[in-house]
Amino acid sequence: MTDKPAIADHRPYGREGEWRRIFADRFAGTTLDRTKWTTCYWWDEGGCTNLGNSELQWYLPGNVTVTEGHVRLRAQRQRVVGINDTVFPYTSGMITTGPARYRAPEGAKFDFRYGYAEMRAWVPRGKGLWPAFWLLPSSYNSTPEIDVMEVLGQAPHVLQMHFHYRDMDRMLHSVGNGATVGDLSTGWHIFGVDWQPNRIIWYLDGQERWRYENEAAIPREPMYLLVNLAVGGDWPGAPNSATQFPADFLIDYVRVWQRAD
Repeated sequence: MTDKPAIADHRPYGREGEWRRIFADRFAGTTLDRTKWTTCYWWDEGGCTNLGNSELQWYLPGNVTVTEGHVRLRAQRQRVVGINDTVFPYTSGMITTGPARYRAPEGAKFDFRYGYAEMRAWVPRGKGLWPAFWLLPSSYNSTPEIDVMEVLGQAPHVLQMHFHYRDMDRMLHSVGNGATVGDLSTGWHIFGVDWQPNRIIWYLDGQERWRYENEAAIPREPMYLLVNLAVGGDWPGAPNSATQFPADFLIDYVRVWQRAD
């Protein structure tokens, strides 16, 4: 594993101006900070998954570990019985600052309205692996959704950036861009999104990769963070015999800033 050079935390990587950091986790120590994170969606039933995408993994807290200054989300072949007695052939890990359960009195552990969210991470390679860093609304709805980064394990040289929202007539719209970049599975990279009132801008290693500027569609409600390693699903397809398990999605840090100027 390559070294992780220190990254200043007083502002987003490669950005200028005055910023105020409102969230940060460097994953020091040996345990996940439960004041900041939970390890399932708010429909946690001793584990969870995303049935809407036909994913093949069941998320378990044991697949989330903190070691060597990063958090490791591990996907592995492991048959478990999940929701509605469904058998899942894989387990994996996720972390989120969202609510621990539906209508939890305390709400999300952390959410924000406008700002710059950034993560340094190392993605895995292999068909059927689907690492992601994204935002969901604290209202418990499934939209709007800002996908800071998604990578399909069979195409680690393509950075996927998407935005899903509903218009005034509740019609669902999905916009996005797949940027051809270097192989993201060979080292650490910095993924960021700048969510402003009139635009959303996506960054990789401090360089702009895509922007969306339909002001009427930009979210105006608090949103929380999610980081997960899905396995299979309608988009990436199932793993094949060449996909190596266990597969790890490593996260060095997650930070959020808002403009101070």
